[in-house]
Amino acid sequence: MGDRWQVEVDRSLCIGSAQCVHHAADGFRLDAGRQSHPVEAEADANEKILAAAENCPVEAITITLLGSGEAVFPPEE
Repeated sequence: MGDRWQVEVDRSLCIGSAQCVHHAADGFRLDAGRQSHPVEAEADANEKILAAAENCPVEAITITLLGSGEAVFPPEE
């Protein structure tokens, strides 16, 4: 069984660029105000969601491992 992630979008940072939807259409949606939100707060680890986080121009998406809370993205410095 693979890792499970907690996926969050900081709406105070989100600028509605839709890069998350472009990279992971099944993982993110924009609401009427063009603010992003994950389709599911908990998701199986996958490259599309990670690509969405990595390509967010304002780094509004955070991903942590469920259970441990260890940072997946952005990586801890």
